[in-house]
Amino acid sequence: MKKSAVKIMGIGTYVPENRLTNEDLEALVETDNEWIIQRTGMKERRIARSDEYTSTLAIKAIENLLDRYDVNVEDVDCIIVATTTPDYSLPSVASQIQAYFQISQTASFDLSAACAGFTYGLHVANGLITSGIHKKVIVVGSEVMSKITDYTDRTTCVLFGDGAGAMILEYNEQDAHFLATHYGTDGTGGQHLYRSNLSAHIGEKEIDRSGYLVQNGREVYKFAARTVPKGVKKLLEKAGYQPSDVNWFVPHSANLRMIETISAKLGFSMNQTLTSVQYCGNTSSASIPLALDLGIREKKVKRGDVVALYGFGGGLTHCGVLLTWNCVEKS
Repeated sequence: MKKSAVKIMGIGTYVPENRLTNEDLEALVETDNEWIIQRTGMKERRIARSDEYTSTLAIKAIENLLDRYDVNVEDVDCIIVATTTPDYSLPSVASQIQAYFQISQTASFDLSAACAGFTYGLHVANGLITSGIHKKVIVVGSEVMSKITDYTDRTTCVLFGDGAGAMILEYNEQDAHFLATHYGTDGTGGQHLYRSNLSAHIGEKEIDRSGYLVQNGREVYKFAARTVPKGVKKLLEKAGYQPSDVNWFVPHSANLRMIETISAKLGFSMNQTLTSVQYCGNTSSASIPLALDLGIREKKVKRGDVVALYGFGGGLTHCGVLLTWNCVEKS
């Protein structure tokens, strides 16, 4: 595999102002605060307003990045947006970002890999830049999961929230931040986590046509607990690293209990595991940048730290990225 030539120029995030607490959910469905915390570790989620969409959150995350780091978007030549909740089937969220920032000459497309979307976006951007096809890429994970959540279904409505995160990547052979990537798919598990569109079937299984997210939590949990530890080990092997070389582990914030299981299997303590699950819920493709940025804002993540990101979700898909964090915010 060709050595990466990609530098991360900065990160930005955004979550809506509206909060949905466990106590709020008690008034909606048969549940309670203690039950939710015990099974998920979640206390609240951020919920988009009726006039806030995936593109709204994505743009605000990019603006946050531009406010904090010495970088611009005028010469961006590719925009990748990972999302399962695009404003429209078409045009893409990426094209809306192009229009908002008036970027003159750029490719733009949305990427659908569910909760592994952000790491898949980084993987794709790394390949495009290292190969020389593109020089500067925006990667965004943005979701308004609340708009596809059935708030009469207590097994799913307690889980999901809204948010966005963005990174800008540039070609740089001398200061490359990507150490390795690893990815995979088990399409036979697609029936366990889906949102219906045109087809009434996944394989032989007849599916719910409501347009809401449908999840078999037990099967997704088994997939993640089995697949992610193996995937992280493969990721580290590709870079020639050991778990002890990793400063921070940033898995998809699906469920705190799931993360505890995965981290324990890998020998990572929860003190070195970054999550966004407690106050943002499961934000799908946005959860990893939200968790990483929280660690940066809390002064945990420092220059030179080795960070392992690992996403997993609908598809069933999974993707990990091992990188060195070397970004410096404006003084």
